[in-house]
Amino acid sequence: MRPAFSAPPTPATTTVGIVGGGPAGLLLARLLHRSGIDCVVLESRDRAYVEQRQRAGILEQGTADTLRACGAGERLDREGIVHHGIRLRFDRRSHRIDFPSLTGGRSVLVYAQTEVVKDLIALQLAEGPPLVFGARALAVERADTERPVIRYAHQGREHALTCDYVVGCDGFHGIVRDAVPAAARRTYERGYPYSWLGVLADVPPSCDELVYAHSERGFALFSMRSPTVSRLYLQVPNGTDPADWPDERIWDELDARSATDGPWTLARGPITAKSVLPMRSVVTEPMRYGRVLLAGDAAHIVPPTGAKGLNLAASDVTELAHAFAHLKETGSTELLDGWSDTCLRRVWRAEQFSYFMTTTLHTDPGQSAFDTRLQLAQLDRIAASGPAAAELAENYTGLPFARAAVPTSAR
Repeated sequence: MRPAFSAPPTPATTTVGIVGGGPAGLLLARLLHRSGIDCVVLESRDRAYVEQRQRAGILEQGTADTLRACGAGERLDREGIVHHGIRLRFDRRSHRIDFPSLTGGRSVLVYAQTEVVKDLIALQLAEGPPLVFGARALAVERADTERPVIRYAHQGREHALTCDYVVGCDGFHGIVRDAVPAAARRTYERGYPYSWLGVLADVPPSCDELVYAHSERGFALFSMRSPTVSRLYLQVPNGTDPADWPDERIWDELDARSATDGPWTLARGPITAKSVLPMRSVVTEPMRYGRVLLAGDAAHIVPPTGAKGLNLAASDVTELAHAFAHLKETGSTELLDGWSDTCLRRVWRAEQFSYFMTTTLHTDPGQSAFDTRLQLAQLDRIAASGPAAAELAENYTGLPFARAAVPTSAR
């Protein structure tokens, strides 16, 4: 039996209904607010849960610039760590990729997704349109009409939000994807025969930049969350139980996979969290069905090797906010009609780069010695060739966003 219907705690109608209060949904709401477009954000979890979800920590230049432009850059600039390069470690050698010299000055910023979300939530609650926590979306109805409806449960009651447009920022398993008929979309997917064991450790990073390590024992990544907290990853078989990896085994394996003939000391410390992250690539086309649109993980997933997931979501919603602002100002749907194609061009570039980084740096369980030599040849080419290094740097720091964060005329 459906829950009893009651007067909603938010407006019963809105221009844009956003399902999902992660970085994509919150950033879209912020950009729409800056353009004078009303919206409502429905998030199924409570605030504490949303602000503690551990996710990506690398912001491309365009993502950081967008956050600054929409008023969410104060803490980011104070606490974020600018990185001007990464280090590739292979065949007991280490090679640095210098971003600014290869990209015309671009860099990346280490600033955890949890912190981005906290900043956007604070702005939303202080200045923005409604953000409803504990609002579990049940279905999107009338998706093929000009007034789709989001039906959701909140505080034990069922409510309906009628929208001009619905944007699904609720992930791959969210309900908005289900509103698009299977016959109207096509999903491309690739799985990988390995996962990542990710750990947080209360120890200063062993290197001042990210280290991507290729090893016959498997891939390892040395990252950070702050000057005192390290974020570390190990390639492990699919289905791995984190309990099978005691702390000492993790540190020993990280040490073995990062071995180099140059100076290097792995800093060890207390491990505070462990989790296993599966690896997959997914793209759904198109990203729009009538007045229902999919953004971020609802439309595409990339393996984390290229640090593209959060950044693709930011690009999606920045482009979408411009399309909505253009519609408001001119009455034209031109940008909105082309939004899916515009986003997908960038998505496939990011998918290709993430695939390249993943397959070049990881050891496939079934790969031969010949395959390993091909990987090393590719890494050696990046180390020796300026154009090859520049291509990696250009993709890692991120292709420039199609447009600035907020149209000047809308501010």
